[in-house]
Amino acid sequence: MPKQGQSVETCVITTWFKHKGDYVKTGDLLCSYETDKASFDLESPAEGTILDIFFNDGDEVPVLTAIAVIGAEGEDIKPFIPGTTHKTTNEAVTTPQIQEPLSSSPAETTTVATPEGKIKISPRARNLALKEKIDITKIKGTGPGGRIIIRDVENILKTRAQEPEPRAAQLLHAEPSYAEYTDKPLSNIRKIIAGAMHASLQNSAQLTHHMSADVRKILEARKKIKEEIQAGKKISDITLNDMICYCVIKALKKFPEVNSHFPGDRIRTFTDVHLGLAVDTPRGLMVPAIRNAGSMSLQVLSGKLKEAAEACRRGSIDPELLKSTAASFTVTNLGAYGVEMFTPVLNLPQVAILGVCTIIHRPADLGNGVMGFIPVIGLSLTYDHRAIDGGPATLFLKEIKEQIETFNLPTLL
Repeated sequence: MPKQGQSVETCVITTWFKHKGDYVKTGDLLCSYETDKASFDLESPAEGTILDIFFNDGDEVPVLTAIAVIGAEGEDIKPFIPGTTHKTTNEAVTTPQIQEPLSSSPAETTTVATPEGKIKISPRARNLALKEKIDITKIKGTGPGGRIIIRDVENILKTRAQEPEPRAAQLLHAEPSYAEYTDKPLSNIRKIIAGAMHASLQNSAQLTHHMSADVRKILEARKKIKEEIQAGKKISDITLNDMICYCVIKALKKFPEVNSHFPGDRIRTFTDVHLGLAVDTPRGLMVPAIRNAGSMSLQVLSGKLKEAAEACRRGSIDPELLKSTAASFTVTNLGAYGVEMFTPVLNLPQVAILGVCTIIHRPADLGNGVMGFIPVIGLSLTYDHRAIDGGPATLFLKEIKEQIETFNLPTLL
C-alpha cells in the first residue's frame, strides 16, 4: 500500500480491477484506493501472475503493507503474507502485522482470554460486539492470522437482521415505534477536520473583524464576461469568487505581514502568496493551496482555482496541497449559501483567513443628494492576535474592500 503524504497512515481499497490468477503487465491498473482526502489508482510495478490478494474491496490497510503478490506461478508467497512469521532456508522472515484503524491512526490488536482460549480481535470489532451483545467466541475471524475484524461483526449483525423474529417478539413490536436517535461513526476526514478545528481554537488568540464592500464594479465585470461568453467569444469564465481572490492577493502584497505563518516562536512571512481555498465536497471540507498565486494573472488564477476545486471533489487532489502549511492565507466563501456574516476559523499556522459572505442591498448616498440601495458583500477577517494587532488587521481588511470597489476588468484582461 503506497504512502500518500506524511500524515497518511491508512488507505481504503475501493475496487480491485484484477483477480488472483490474472496475468498482468507493468503499468496495468491493479486497484483503486483512497485516503481520508483523495483517491488514487495503483498500477502494477512488475509483469507476472497475481499469486494472491490479501485484502478485499472496502478493507482499510496501513500504508507500506503488502496487499498482493505478483510473480511466477509456483513461487512461494509465504514471506509476503501479512501477519505471519515463518522460516526460510536462510533466515526468519516476519511480515508486518496488519492493524485495523480505530481512529485516524492504526490501532493495536486486542487479545481476549476466554475459556476456549485466546482470541485476537480489533478494538473496533470488540467494541461493536460488546455493544450488540455478540459472543466473540462464536465469531470466525477473517483478518490476518484469524483475527476478528469489524467486518466479521457487521456480517453477524446483517445475518441477525435477516432472521425472522420469534412470535413473541413480533407481537411485542406490533405497535408503532420509532428510534429516538441514530449513531453514525465519524469518517476519517471528519475526525481530522474536528481535530484541526479544536486545535485551532485551543491554540490561538482568534479575533474577527467584519466589513462590507460595494460590489457594483465586480458585478458589472461578471455581467460583461457572461455577455461575451454568450456571444461566442473564447474568454475565461471568471467568477465573482475569482475576482475577490484576485483582490485579496493584491491586498496581501501591500500587507505582507498577513501573508504569514506563526509557528509559535517566530513569524514566517512569505515572498509569494500561496492561496488556500476552502472547498465543500461530499467527503467534507478541503482547503487546497494554489501555490505562487501571487505571480498569476486573473485568468490563470481563475483556472487554477477551478482545477483545485474539481480535483478535491473528484478525490484526486495532491495530499501535500491540503496541508495547512501549504497555503500562506485562506479564503472561504459562504456567499452561495446566503450567509450574511460568520466567524471563519484559522487554518493554523496561518495567521489570518477571510470569510466571504453573500451580497445584500443597503441604503447609500448615490451623490447629488440622491439616496438608493447598492449591492454590498460582507467580508469577515479572522486573525491570530498573537501575530497581528487589530490596527494592521483592520487596514488590511480595508485594503481588500478598496480593491473590490475599484476593480477594473478591462485592465486585467
